[in-house]
Amino acid sequence: MIRCSDDPMNRSRRLPLLFLAGLALATRLAAQAPAPAGKPKPATPAAPQKVTSVEGITEYVLPNGLHVLLFPDPTKPTITVNLTYLVGSRHESYGETGMAHLLEHLMFKGTPKHGDIYQEISARGGEANASTWYDRTNYYGIFPASEANLEWALELEADRMVHSYIAKKDLDSEMTVVRNEFEAGENDPEGVLAQRVLSTAYLWHNYGKDTIGSRADIENVPIDRLQAFYRTYYQPDNAYLLVAGRFDEAKALAKIARIFGAIPRPKRALPKIYTVEPAQDGERRVLLRRVGDVQALAVSYHVPSAAHPDSAAVDALGLILTDAPSGRLYKALVETKKAASVGDFFLFLHDPGFLMFQASVRQESSLDDAEKTMLATLDGLAANPITTEEVDRAKTKFLKNIELNLNSPDRVGIELSEWIGAGDWRLFLLNRDRVKSLKADDVQRVALAYLKPSNRTVGLFLPTQKPDRAEVPATPDVAALLKDYKGEAAVAQGEAFDASPANIESRTTRSKLPGGLQVALLPKKTRGSTVVLAMTLRFGDEKSLVGKSAVADLAADMLLRGTTKHTRQQLKDEFDRLKARVGVSGGATQVTVGVETIRENLPAVLALVAEVLREPAWPANELEQLKQQNFAAIEQQKSEPDAVAVNAYSRRLNPYPKGDVRYVETPDEALESYKAATLEDARKFYGDYYGASTGELALVGDFDPKATMETVERLFGEWKSPRAFERIPRPYQAIAAGNETLQTPDKANAFYIAGQNLPIRDDDPDYPALVLGDYMLGGGFLNSRFATRVRQKEGLSYGVGSQISASPLDSSGSFVSYAIYAPQNASKLEAAMREELERVRKDGFTESEVAEAKKGYLQGEQVARAQDSSLARALAGGLYLGRTLSWNEDFEKKIAALTSADIAAAMRKHLDPAKFSVVKAGDFAKTPEAAAK
Repeated sequence: MIRCSDDPMNRSRRLPLLFLAGLALATRLAAQAPAPAGKPKPATPAAPQKVTSVEGITEYVLPNGLHVLLFPDPTKPTITVNLTYLVGSRHESYGETGMAHLLEHLMFKGTPKHGDIYQEISARGGEANASTWYDRTNYYGIFPASEANLEWALELEADRMVHSYIAKKDLDSEMTVVRNEFEAGENDPEGVLAQRVLSTAYLWHNYGKDTIGSRADIENVPIDRLQAFYRTYYQPDNAYLLVAGRFDEAKALAKIARIFGAIPRPKRALPKIYTVEPAQDGERRVLLRRVGDVQALAVSYHVPSAAHPDSAAVDALGLILTDAPSGRLYKALVETKKAASVGDFFLFLHDPGFLMFQASVRQESSLDDAEKTMLATLDGLAANPITTEEVDRAKTKFLKNIELNLNSPDRVGIELSEWIGAGDWRLFLLNRDRVKSLKADDVQRVALAYLKPSNRTVGLFLPTQKPDRAEVPATPDVAALLKDYKGEAAVAQGEAFDASPANIESRTTRSKLPGGLQVALLPKKTRGSTVVLAMTLRFGDEKSLVGKSAVADLAADMLLRGTTKHTRQQLKDEFDRLKARVGVSGGATQVTVGVETIRENLPAVLALVAEVLREPAWPANELEQLKQQNFAAIEQQKSEPDAVAVNAYSRRLNPYPKGDVRYVETPDEALESYKAATLEDARKFYGDYYGASTGELALVGDFDPKATMETVERLFGEWKSPRAFERIPRPYQAIAAGNETLQTPDKANAFYIAGQNLPIRDDDPDYPALVLGDYMLGGGFLNSRFATRVRQKEGLSYGVGSQISASPLDSSGSFVSYAIYAPQNASKLEAAMREELERVRKDGFTESEVAEAKKGYLQGEQVARAQDSSLARALAGGLYLGRTLSWNEDFEKKIAALTSADIAAAMRKHLDPAKFSVVKAGDFAKTPEAAAK
């Protein structure tokens, strides 16, 4: 897993940059046709065979080899369909790097029956994605629960398994899109450094190669090799199909048997992957020189595979060393200001993998000193063994996240792809069991076994007289390992909740505390008895907040760094013990709190959150660490094309005076603001503004409304704000058109952003038409006009889109379009974006486009309301605006009533490319146009 020292909510795996993709449809095979007269009909495919059932997840296997996992849960009105193929970059041969990822893109280019997969996904209001990694490729989608949607998703996936085009014309256009994605990765020096370290650490195994592949292979792979790769690996006997959510298990299994069972088992034998990385025989070093603003350090060690018993201890070791503020590397590097941040990178892989430690170091600090300190800390584990307290803290955090994830089948469905690729989905549960039994001796043993100087890669070769090699164990026999595995009891189910606005309103109660805080409560039974909270406290006014943006930001960020009763570490430990994910953020006008926990712990969590908000301790050392992290984050963006362009665009369209909270600072101005801020400034800001006189709190999930309301009133009811809140308006400002080009040297990828301010509010009669128009133009799925032209047809951009917004309080909105692209394609990109917008303004959209867009948009809104965290935020926002979900229901009715003429008229009236502000940032000095000058 990848961890960052200042991630307060959870530890998440960082997958490669991959764009949205959808679920695939299936055709009947010729084998299903009636037999000729006089001959017996083909036998009905044999029934699926049950393999095992563990903790509510049941595995079956079809005669053709397809494995099926069913995880029913009636709690949410959605279905997750996830198809995992056991193929990733580990399976690629010489000249084929990136082939699995290329196929991930081409699998969405259609089949003879389904020429526009993106449109079909959009029309069903689905959320979809796909990703390629070392050991697997997966395609998943989340859709409103219905028999029709499940049938469609299964049939599409089966059709795509055997009938995808994988055509030369699609490869020609998509290759440039993938190359653009490759170039985007090349813009990240820390990511490139990690890849260079791995390529040096692995001499033979494909884990040393980046999943996206080499540029040469991306550009030159022959279509026949790609087609052969597809025919080899995209077959039922090399795949796992998982269905999770609200569905009838027996009916779903019957559908799967009918749809996928008709696909014959292939006659080919899967290639055997036999490369084994030998034990490393000496420290290796690599030096990377690139443009950037923050130095970086990475140290990697070879470690066992996911199936090996040591893997859980290795993961715990990474957390113990890097977690903030208890981590040993965090204390040695961040607290001493030798580094701005530290983190670790560990993955549960099929074959022996790696554990990497990383640090960001500001240019004013010594990279050599940071390296010496990191290596001394790692090498010092022999003299300073891992303690029981450190292991117990890591176990509590791991088990909290595992339990909360198990309460959400859609999370589990996607998570299981990683473990399927590692050898078996049950390894996910076995790993949890291993975590529970971890002892300090286990972690200390693996630290001494694998964190050896001869087993690490920092980058120059250093010979040693007495090599001390770490022999990494082979992957165990997973089948034997899990033969009799039963797991724990399945988590209790929640209710089947209707996420319609009317039902939500019928079950929501709203009230106001004596001090002014507004409260919305929506109790419902949830899987695992989870409950989420969204809270916003508002303060300040335009005049009194001048020049206080940085101080306000620091004040909010300091809240979770210690109270008068608990240190930062004690807070983290207590939230982990209470199985709570808590995030606090804020700025000059408000502070927001997000919480996810379980019913039995809600009272204690609320009390601890109140302590965080009302009793901060203001430790001086924490403020200094926080400032260093802010410095590094700001400096890191100074040369990135997207950050440079967005900053320039935002400054242009928000011309407020310096010091105003609406003013957009340059990176240098932001650095000066944070440098000038003091602990006393932050403490004073808190004392002058914080309170609950104006704010909103919403709770959604499994809780006792009466007891919870009493708790909330006791904790926040009389907490007064020292100053009255006065909303700061953001009136419409007409900005003259402009076109600005900014140079960001040595960056392979460029960024384009263009748009205008709009004199419109979200209750304007034209706003529904603008929203749906933007959904079709660039705001929806990859079937939007921008995506179809710029990405699908011309292959100019991996990421392209648009967004329209309007304030609910001021007549002020905006339209913005954007794209990443290669600098040499600047003129083509800009022309394509302009032409597509002009075409919409001139010709509008077809009635069929509008009908499909309505369907997709409205189903998407329904899916959003089915997510408890999103629903809590919506209810809290409605309290501030004085709106209920009846407003949303009315808005959706207006969307449903729109005609193509309505949308065309609104787009022509409000969007005018002649008024656009355009900003481009990239390394344009090396383009043909620049060379010709």
